[in-house]
Amino acid sequence: MSRLLSYKNYNGTVEYSSDDECLFGKVIGIKSLISYEGNSVEELKKDFENAINEYLDDCKERGECPEIPYKGSFNVRISPELHKKIALYAIEKGTSLNSAVEEAISSIVHTI
Repeated sequence: MSRLLSYKNYNGTVEYSSDDECLFGKVIGIKSLISYEGNSVEELKKDFENAINEYLDDCKERGECPEIPYKGSFNVRISPELHKKIALYAIEKGTSLNSAVEEAISSIVHTI
């Protein structure tokens, strides 16, 4: 069971506020802040979808391209020893460092 909402290739969190007794969340994977809320799961989903639609409409009106979640590029900080090991692995396999890291990540998340 996922704790995320998905709509038009955007994903958002689902949180509960005991103070306000409501559900809320925000879109993840982009820099823009897109938030939504609801008093039920149905209301939360509807507000999430409306927030995405409004964001896309606003971008269109301003002539801007909407942010694309998870562009496939990110920076990772690892220990120098692990960096060395993955770099040597890539060299031995005759592949790039990026390909070796992608292979390692794929082996972990293949079941998701």
